[in-house]
Amino acid sequence: MAAQWLTRESLPLILLRKEDGLFVGGSGLMCRDWSVPFFEIGYWVRTSLQGQGYITEAVRAQTRFAFDMLGARRVEIRMDARNMLSTRVAERAGYTLEGRLRHFVRDVDGKLADLLIYALTAED
Repeated sequence: MAAQWLTRESLPLILLRKEDGLFVGGSGLMCRDWSVPFFEIGYWVRTSLQGQGYITEAVRAQTRFAFDMLGARRVEIRMDARNMLSTRVAERAGYTLEGRLRHFVRDVDGKLADLLIYALTAED
Protein backbone atom coordinates (compact mmCIF):
# COMPACT_ATOMS: atom_id res chain seq x y z
CA MET A 1 0.00 0.00 0.00
CA ALA A 2 2.84 2.40 0.71
CA ALA A 3 4.25 1.87 -2.78
CA GLN A 4 0.81 2.38 -4.33
CA TRP A 5 0.43 5.59 -2.29
CA LEU A 6 3.75 6.93 -3.59
CA THR A 7 2.88 6.11 -7.21
CA ARG A 8 -0.69 7.39 -6.70
CA GLU A 9 -2.15 4.11 -7.92
CA SER A 10 -4.16 3.91 -4.71
CA LEU A 11 -4.91 6.41 -1.97
CA PRO A 12 -6.01 4.26 1.02
CA LEU A 13 -7.72 5.81 4.03
CA ILE A 14 -8.37 4.68 7.57
CA LEU A 15 -11.75 5.90 8.81
CA LEU A 16 -11.95 7.05 12.43
CA ARG A 17 -14.99 8.40 14.26
CA LYS A 18 -14.54 12.13 14.95
CA GLU A 19 -15.77 12.14 18.55
CA ASP A 20 -13.61 9.40 19.99
CA GLY A 21 -11.21 8.11 17.33
CA LEU A 22 -12.92 4.71 17.13
CA PHE A 23 -11.80 2.73 14.07
CA VAL A 24 -14.82 2.75 11.72
CA GLY A 25 -13.42 1.09 8.60
CA GLY A 26 -11.36 1.65 5.52
CA SER A 27 -11.77 3.30 2.17
CA GLY A 28 -9.73 4.63 -0.67
CA LEU A 29 -9.44 5.97 -4.17
CA MET A 30 -7.91 3.71 -6.79
CA CYS A 31 -6.66 5.36 -9.94
CA ARG A 32 -7.95 3.41 -12.90
CA ASP A 33 -6.58 5.70 -15.61
CA TRP A 34 -4.58 8.91 -15.05
CA SER A 35 -4.99 9.88 -18.71
CA VAL A 36 -8.73 10.45 -18.17
CA PRO A 37 -8.38 10.84 -15.00
CA PHE A 38 -10.71 8.08 -13.77
CA PHE A 39 -10.96 6.72 -10.20
CA GLU A 40 -12.82 4.06 -8.27
CA ILE A 41 -13.83 4.32 -4.61
CA GLY A 42 -13.78 1.22 -2.45
CA TYR A 43 -14.81 0.93 1.19
CA TRP A 44 -15.73 -1.29 4.09
CA VAL A 45 -17.15 -0.56 7.53
CA ARG A 46 -17.34 -2.42 10.82
CA THR A 47 -20.54 -4.44 10.93
CA SER A 48 -21.55 -2.80 14.22
CA LEU A 49 -21.37 0.66 12.58
CA GLN A 50 -23.24 -0.08 9.34
CA GLY A 51 -26.13 2.18 8.43
CA GLN A 52 -24.89 5.17 10.44
CA GLY A 53 -23.71 7.31 7.52
CA TYR A 54 -19.96 6.94 7.99
CA ILE A 55 -19.33 5.46 4.56
CA THR A 56 -21.62 7.92 2.80
CA GLU A 57 -19.69 10.76 4.45
CA ALA A 58 -16.36 9.21 3.39
CA VAL A 59 -17.56 8.63 -0.19
CA ARG A 60 -18.79 12.22 -0.50
CA ALA A 61 -15.47 13.59 0.79
CA GLN A 62 -13.39 11.36 -1.50
CA THR A 63 -15.59 12.26 -4.45
CA ARG A 64 -15.01 15.98 -3.83
CA PHE A 65 -11.28 15.37 -3.42
CA ALA A 66 -11.12 13.37 -6.66
CA PHE A 67 -12.86 16.08 -8.69
CA ASP A 68 -11.48 19.18 -6.94
CA MET A 69 -7.89 18.15 -6.19
CA LEU A 70 -7.09 15.34 -8.63
CA GLY A 71 -8.98 16.69 -11.64
CA ALA A 72 -11.12 13.57 -12.00
CA ARG A 73 -13.43 13.36 -14.98
CA ARG A 74 -15.06 10.15 -13.71
CA VAL A 75 -15.42 8.34 -10.37
CA GLU A 76 -16.97 4.90 -10.01
CA ILE A 77 -18.24 2.70 -7.20
CA ARG A 78 -18.63 -1.01 -8.00
CA MET A 79 -20.39 -3.61 -5.89
CA ASP A 80 -21.99 -7.02 -5.83
CA ALA A 81 -25.58 -6.51 -7.02
CA ARG A 82 -26.88 -8.14 -3.84
CA ASN A 83 -25.16 -5.58 -1.60
CA MET A 84 -28.09 -3.27 -0.92
CA LEU A 85 -26.21 -1.25 1.70
CA SER A 86 -23.56 -0.30 -0.87
CA THR A 87 -26.15 0.59 -3.50
CA ARG A 88 -27.79 2.94 -1.00
CA VAL A 89 -24.42 4.55 -0.21
CA ALA A 90 -23.79 5.21 -3.92
CA GLU A 91 -27.28 6.62 -4.43
CA ARG A 92 -27.15 8.85 -1.32
CA ALA A 93 -23.79 10.19 -2.52
CA GLY A 94 -25.37 11.18 -5.85
CA TYR A 95 -23.98 8.44 -8.07
CA THR A 96 -25.97 7.09 -11.03
CA LEU A 97 -26.38 3.40 -11.80
CA GLU A 98 -24.77 2.93 -15.22
CA GLY A 99 -24.83 -0.81 -15.61
CA ARG A 100 -25.06 -4.34 -14.39
CA LEU A 101 -22.43 -6.83 -15.49
CA ARG A 102 -24.04 -10.25 -15.22
CA HIS A 103 -21.99 -13.17 -13.84
CA PHE A 104 -18.94 -10.91 -13.75
CA VAL A 105 -17.33 -11.87 -10.43
CA ARG A 106 -17.22 -14.78 -8.02
CA ASP A 107 -18.61 -14.23 -4.55
CA VAL A 108 -17.02 -15.52 -1.34
CA ASP A 109 -18.68 -18.90 -1.91
CA GLY A 110 -17.30 -19.15 -5.44
CA LYS A 111 -20.67 -18.58 -7.13
CA LEU A 112 -20.99 -16.20 -10.05
CA ALA A 113 -22.42 -12.82 -9.07
CA ASP A 114 -23.55 -9.71 -10.88
CA LEU A 115 -21.61 -6.47 -10.50
CA LEU A 116 -23.23 -3.02 -10.41
CA ILE A 117 -21.38 0.07 -11.62
CA TYR A 118 -22.36 3.46 -10.24
CA ALA A 119 -20.60 6.58 -11.51
CA LEU A 120 -20.34 10.35 -11.38
CA THR A 121 -18.67 12.45 -14.02
CA ALA A 122 -17.32 15.97 -13.89
CA GLU A 123 -20.34 17.07 -15.95
CA ASP A 124 -22.88 15.68 -13.43
